[in-house]
Amino acid sequence: MPLEESFHVKTIYSHYDKSAIAALPKAQFDGRIIVIQSVGEARRAVDYLLRAPRVGIDTETRPNFKPGGMNPVSLLQVSTYDTCFLFRLVHLGMPDCIVRLLADTSLQKIGLSLHDDWAQLRRRKDFTPGKYLELQDYVRKLGIEDMSLQKLYANLFSCKISKTQRLSNWDADVLTEAQKRYAATDAWACLRLYDEINHLFSTKDYQLVNTE
Repeated sequence: MPLEESFHVKTIYSHYDKSAIAALPKAQFDGRIIVIQSVGEARRAVDYLLRAPRVGIDTETRPNFKPGGMNPVSLLQVSTYDTCFLFRLVHLGMPDCIVRLLADTSLQKIGLSLHDDWAQLRRRKDFTPGKYLELQDYVRKLGIEDMSLQKLYANLFSCKISKTQRLSNWDADVLTEAQKRYAATDAWACLRLYDEINHLFSTKDYQLVNTE
């Protein structure tokens, strides 16, 4: 390989060393975050999102520390590249407009562990998921075997996504700024991962290091 091309080759790992993540610079969504708490707001947000080329998607649920217990999903976050909507399902439930978004067959919804998200959301109201892409399946084609969002992001971008808000109270009357930024970052990160995986597929400018 010519020397000038070698500078563009990205090293990725089949398994990323979790202990190395703490030293990485922090990645955080810095776009608009819009909290949705009424059905009217939800309708307008869905109309906006359905005009996007694709969206990142994730959910948050208030943790239950009792064995065997599971709370209904509290938050649905759906992000474009510059705007993330936080649908507070704890207040909204699952209105028809949100079902329309999730069932839409033209808008590509990109997420991680989507099987779990769909199952949680369908506990609120049954629907058939529309067009979507599961990043865990997609990234395996590169030879990466770590499936957590934090490890995938560290592997592909050498940045860390903080998980400090994961077990916070997502049913709180008012979400903190830290909660909102955390939730938006997770959905937005799915878009960035999708684009980077596509880039590596198309350019082949990567080398995989097999690690245990």
